[in-house]
Amino acid sequence: MLDQLFKLKAHGTTIRTEVIAGLTTFAAMSYVLVVNPSILGASGMPIEGLITVTALAAFFGTLMMALLTNYPIALAPGMGLNAFFAFTICITREIPWDAALGLVFWNGLIFLLLSVTGVRTKIANAIPPALKIGVQCGIGLFIAFLGLKNAGLVVDHPATFVTIGDFSQPPVLLALVGVVLTMVLVIRQVTGAILLSVIIISLIGLIIPTANGYLTQHPDSLIGMPAGIGDTFLAMDLMYPIVNLKDTWDIVFAMIFVNMFDTIGTLIGVSRRANLLDRDGKLPKMGPALTADAGASVVGAMLGTSPVTSYVESAAGASAGGKTGLTAIVVGICFLLALFLTPIMKVIPLMATTPALIMVGILMMDSIRHINFDDLADFSTAVVALLAMPLTFSISEGIALGFITYVGIKLGTGQYRQVTPFTYFLAGVFVIRYAFNLK
Repeated sequence: MLDQLFKLKAHGTTIRTEVIAGLTTFAAMSYVLVVNPSILGASGMPIEGLITVTALAAFFGTLMMALLTNYPIALAPGMGLNAFFAFTICITREIPWDAALGLVFWNGLIFLLLSVTGVRTKIANAIPPALKIGVQCGIGLFIAFLGLKNAGLVVDHPATFVTIGDFSQPPVLLALVGVVLTMVLVIRQVTGAILLSVIIISLIGLIIPTANGYLTQHPDSLIGMPAGIGDTFLAMDLMYPIVNLKDTWDIVFAMIFVNMFDTIGTLIGVSRRANLLDRDGKLPKMGPALTADAGASVVGAMLGTSPVTSYVESAAGASAGGKTGLTAIVVGICFLLALFLTPIMKVIPLMATTPALIMVGILMMDSIRHINFDDLADFSTAVVALLAMPLTFSISEGIALGFITYVGIKLGTGQYRQVTPFTYFLAGVFVIRYAFNLK
C-alpha cells in the first residue's frame, strides 16, 4: 500500500530509509516547537496552547505537501515570518494579534490564488535577484538581532542605541554559552544540533538559582496531554485587513513576498539534495508544492499561528536518503507525538531558545555569498534591504527601501531598461506611501 501511494520502488527507496529520513528531518527542525511559541507570545497571544498550534500547523502543512507532491519536504510556522508577525505587525504597527491572524489568512489565500493561476512565476521573475538576496539575508540579521536582544546579550542605550549586555548575570552568560554551543554543534554537523543545544542549556538551567527558584523550572510531569487551542482557533479577524486596507496592504505584500521566495528557495535547495530536479534544473511539481505551502498558511491562520512554510531542514532528511512524501508523513506524525511532551517544553527557559534563534538567523544569511560584489548597484540594493530590517525593526520597511534603492540606482545610472514594470510600480507605490505617510 505504501509503495503504491508513495512509489517507493520507482524512487529507489524503502520504508526503512524513508522512516529514518523522516526522523532525521524532525530532529533537525523540532526546535520550532519551543521557539515559535516564545516568539508569538511576544505579540500578546495566549501562550497556553501555542505549542499545540505549532505542532498541528506543522502536521497539516506537511501532510498537504506529501499528498500533493510526494516530496520529502516538511512544513512548519516559518522563522522570520513569525518574528515579522510578532514584532513588526503586532508590536511596531500595534495591530492586535487576532487582526494579524486575519492578515495571515488573506496572505495565504492570495498566495494560493497566485500559485493556482501561475501568476507567482511572473512575479518571481520580475523581482531583481539582488533584492531577493538582500531580503533573505536581512530577515536572517533581523532574527539574529532579536535573539541577541531577548537573551540580554545586547541592550538598549540612550547614546549609542544598543550596547553589550551584563554578562555578570547568570541567564545572560548561559545564553552566550548556548550561542557558542549551538554554533559548534551545527558546524560539526551533529543531527538535531539546534534542538540538542536547547536541551543542554535547559538542563544546565535546572541548577542555576533565581529569585523564583531555578532558571529552568522543574516540570510537573514528563508527559501529559496537549494543551487546548480554544483561545486561538478561528480567532482571526477577517474584516480588519479589509476595513484597514490602506494601513495593511504593505504588510500582506511583505508576507507574500517573503513567503514566496523563501518557499521557492527551500523547494529548489531540498529537491536538488534529493535529486528531484529535472534535466533543466527545474522542479516538476513546483505548482502543487507552492499550493501546499499556501494552503498550509490558510490552515495555520485558522489554528492561530503565523505563516507556515517549507523548512530548509528538510535537506537533512533528503541527505539521509528521503525521496518521497513518506518521509514528510513521518515528520508530521513525530510532531503529533511530541505534543505529549508538552509539560517539558513549557518549562524551557528563554535563555535556551534564544541561541537557536540566533543560529537560525545566521543560517538564513548564507545566501549573502550569492550577491554580485562586482556590481555595486546590486550590492548596494542588497545591503540597504539587509541593514534596514534590523535597524528599522521591520521586514516590510526593508523590502520597501530595497525596491526604492534599486529603481533609484537604475534610473540614476541610465540602466532604466533593466527594471521591470512590476518593480517600477512597487517602487512608486512605496515612494507614495512614504511621501504621504500612508501607513
